Amino acid sequence: MRILLVGAHGTLGRAIAEQLAPRHELITAGRSSGDLRLDLTDFASVQQALRDAGPLDAVIAAAGNLHFAPLADFTPEQYGIGLADKLMGQVHLVLAGQHLLRDGGSFTLTSGILTEEPIRNGSSASMVNSAVEGYARAAAIELPRGLRINVVSPNVLVESLPSYGPFFAGFEAVPAARVAQAYVRSVEGAQTGRVYRVH
Repeated sequence: MRILLVGAHGTLGRAIAEQLAPRHELITAGRSSGDLRLDLTDFASVQQALRDAGPLDAVIAAAGNLHFAPLADFTPEQYGIGLADKLMGQVHLVLAGQHLLRDGGSFTLTSGILTEEPIRNGSSASMVNSAVEGYARAAAIELPRGLRINVVSPNVLVESLPSYGPFFAGFEAVPAARVAQAYVRSVEGAQTGRVYRVH
């Protein structure tokens, strides 16, 4: 398969690439690195990157920015970061990609454990992750030509504990390599409308 991996140079993206590269052709994309450059917040940029990628069998989104802050300090603009980037960025990939993927192709989006397990300072992440999952379930019943869509919902990564550990007290972190297996299942499997929880 020819797979576009957005966010391939992040911690999770590298683990996904390691699992898929031996069997598939990967085209990497990101804001500042990869084979292609794209800005998830800019629909025209996403459309252009997908056209430049050529024929694709799968698109994986392993990128998306969020803002963390106490609820009392949040501003509408700070909520807008996650809405414009992690949520609408992934929606942009589906909206553009549905017209370009080969028949039977797939999208794999990323949410996170904060959908079910909120933490202090994480109201934006919980909101955005929940929206990503709801969007994928709804899109799954409308995508044409046998296209599939799933979501991977990881726990905090072991590799990310130095940066994010204090936010996730009491959570059992998971290795990025284990989370990457859920992306393999989504891409190489046959299911659609699923949320693969790696908690």
